[in-house]
Amino acid sequence: MTVYVLCFILLLVGLYGALTKRDLIKIILSLSIMGYAVNLMIILFAYRTDGSFAILVKEGSNPNMVDPLPQALILTSIVIELGITAMLVALAIRLFQQYKTFDITKIRRLSG
Repeated sequence: MTVYVLCFILLLVGLYGALTKRDLIKIILSLSIMGYAVNLMIILFAYRTDGSFAILVKEGSNPNMVDPLPQALILTSIVIELGITAMLVALAIRLFQQYKTFDITKIRRLSG
């Protein structure tokens, strides 16, 4: 139970950073922290104590088998998050080249 609470706290830390910070780089890092907290939570929900792999079961079906679907979904999610983070960093670099700052309040004022 403690692991779930810690994972939820990690999600809240990412949410706090995304909502309160004014620096684009800190916002991007906060969004990444939130994404990894959600991935960790899904993996934790799929975990079973003393579970076995579906491939290694020889006699019929095992009732304590670990479902491999959440693990595959999280691998896909990690790749998508990497692409989104790369796109956000590229956008932040272009905004820095245009406005010479990462502060979103100054960018809003300068955009007219």
